[in-house]
Amino acid sequence: MQRGLSAYLRLRGRTLGRQVLEVGWWRLALLLPLLLAAVARALTVLASHATAHWLVPLLVLLMLAGTHRRRPDVPFLALSAPYFRGWLAVEYTLLALPAALVLLGFRQAGTAGLTLLVAAAVGWMPPAQARAARHRQPAVFRSEALELVGGFRQTGAWFWWLGLLGAAAWGQRYPVVPALAIGGWVLVLAGCYGTPEPWPLLLPALRGPASWLGRRCALALAYYGLTAAPFVWLLGTGATGSGGAAVAALLGAVLVTMVVLARYAFYPNALLVRLTQGLVLAVAVLLTGHPVYPSLLLVAFFGLIWKSRRQLSRFRYD
Repeated sequence: MQRGLSAYLRLRGRTLGRQVLEVGWWRLALLLPLLLAAVARALTVLASHATAHWLVPLLVLLMLAGTHRRRPDVPFLALSAPYFRGWLAVEYTLLALPAALVLLGFRQAGTAGLTLLVAAAVGWMPPAQARAARHRQPAVFRSEALELVGGFRQTGAWFWWLGLLGAAAWGQRYPVVPALAIGGWVLVLAGCYGTPEPWPLLLPALRGPASWLGRRCALALAYYGLTAAPFVWLLGTGATGSGGAAVAALLGAVLVTMVVLARYAFYPNALLVRLTQGLVLAVAVLLTGHPVYPSLLLVAFFGLIWKSRRQLSRFRYD
């Protein structure tokens, strides 16, 4: 089993290396420093807080579970290796180890152990099951609301929504708790938009990329507005007030729009799409750290509009 684990980890490393080569070193040189800075800042802030450090295991579980349930190689591993669940547990534990070390640095040993425990448990989660195709008339809602129909089910988004809503209601007297719940929900929505859709589903966009992209952004904002409304209400009725709640809601709407734009700006490279989405969320985390980050977010917003329209126009036909 140990020899198989070593071979599996080497294979995962080579696969990641090939994906890095596809992305390009210059892009990584731009993306990785900001991503690492944002992750380090978020972990430091959470780990140093008296109660917010318990959010670290939840965030680790959220990110690893969303990635695990979308992995396409789980059926192959189930057929070829009977002990693959243990391999996945070791892999996810290694990925969560930096977060656990940061928590240990702030003397949060219990939270660090829980972080590693939930990371290992993700390896035994079942993958998302594809439902059998049914013969039915094409529906505008099902074709346009791809993420609501498929993404929410695969990521268990409604489970996370209920959990975040309960946490926001429980900690309403602390303004940071509903605000973090809004941020967590934006992360869940970003997970729904992390995987580019198959080529046939993109065909309706090719006759009018700009209008089609506008509909996708409007639909994503509708998802966000309907589902984030309870969080915004809890934040507005607390100590933050309606003004702070409106700012948090607006920032979340901007981030959701940029996540959708990033999905099509680098279509169909899934790794580059996720890195760009991570960069957008990283800049949002760093907004209060330096005056340059709001300007950088604004430039990235208009840059993603231009790049996504240009990328879809490459496949246009008349």
